[in-house]
Amino acid sequence: MTQQFRSAPAALNVLVVGATGSVGTLVLAEALRQGYSVRALVRTTPRAGMLPKQAQCFIGDLTRADTLSDAVDGIDAVAFTHGANGGKSEAERVDYGGVRNIVAAMRASAANGTRIPRIALMTAIGVTNRQGAYNRATEIHDWKRRGERLLRASGLPYTIVRPGWFDYNAQDQQRLLTLQGDKRQAGDPSDGVVSRRQIAQVLVASFTSDAALGKTFELVAEHGAATTNLEVMFAALAADEPGSLDGVWDAGNMPLTGEPASVRNDLQTLTAAADARGGQAHAKLQHAAAMTVPRNLQ
Repeated sequence: MTQQFRSAPAALNVLVVGATGSVGTLVLAEALRQGYSVRALVRTTPRAGMLPKQAQCFIGDLTRADTLSDAVDGIDAVAFTHGANGGKSEAERVDYGGVRNIVAAMRASAANGTRIPRIALMTAIGVTNRQGAYNRATEIHDWKRRGERLLRASGLPYTIVRPGWFDYNAQDQQRLLTLQGDKRQAGDPSDGVVSRRQIAQVLVASFTSDAALGKTFELVAEHGAATTNLEVMFAALAADEPGSLDGVWDAGNMPLTGEPASVRNDLQTLTAAADARGGQAHAKLQHAAAMTVPRNLQ
């Protein structure tokens, strides 16, 4: 049976990855506020006790794909808000491996039906900055960026949000500003700031927005009243280039030839799986995204 992308149903079944984190808890709350059925992926039973009773908790380990099948079965959308707290190996296992393993579990689940979930991935502003002290010490930016690349290669319907520094915004700093190309790389709040609450709102809004499909952007806040029409914000963005591993206008500073063999193999597996579906779903995604690009950006 041919799988096709379609607008998400009104009553979404949403999975939140990183549900007990500072942004994940707000994504969960926003999804519940909108009347969605919400699942929370947690590592241990005690963590489940931290969440609202309305949320359905699934115990699973992002670093083990074999523990994730129940959590992804039947979902309409997934929000990735997870992040590593350790060094380089932790970044690879969690920031990158978590995306890889959830996508693999979703593909296995979707093989038995026609449902293809929408994906909202939160990474970070400055994620393409490979030479900064933070990335040199942790490689977290590199592994987050590799997670982004997995989604672009997968042919799945995605939106990638790169927020600025969390909650450094002033009380009157609520007007959302989107950027593309990841040009702000000072590595401090001068790159841009935004509230966790607004990040959560944008991630959840992307689930039902055709204008957000196939787009990658940085999200910061400027002085002014809170942005309320997120659809207009999404529509003003340029879509990622079809077939590109990187976000639109990103620096080409991560050549595939220099990537770890395991990463190249993961990308090859995802690309082959997308091609095996005949490319119809991927083409529909890219067409829908391209149709939302302003004329002056095409």
